[in-house]
Amino acid sequence: MLKKIPRICVDFNEMLEPDLVLLAKNDNKTDSSGAVITLYEGMDVAIYSEDRNADELRDDLIAEGKVERNVAPEQWAKFAKWCCRIDRNGVRYESEAH
Repeated sequence: MLKKIPRICVDFNEMLEPDLVLLAKNDNKTDSSGAVITLYEGMDVAIYSEDRNADELRDDLIAEGKVERNVAPEQWAKFAKWCCRIDRNGVRYESEAH
């Protein structure tokens, strides 16, 4: 049986690099199912941001990656403890992932 990885809401406007997005201010984050998870270095996560397509139907932006500690030098990003390093599949619309 495949292990289900947590699905966490992010803001893709908070990209630090083309494959790195801010994830959380502290160690605990609530996933899309309402479960509180404890983040750690190297943890596999799925991330998403609610979005809509041209017909105004929900079509979230999604990606998968690994949790890593935030070491960004940018002052605006220092509030976050954790980031997500997005895998080679990149950010895409949920409708394109099937």
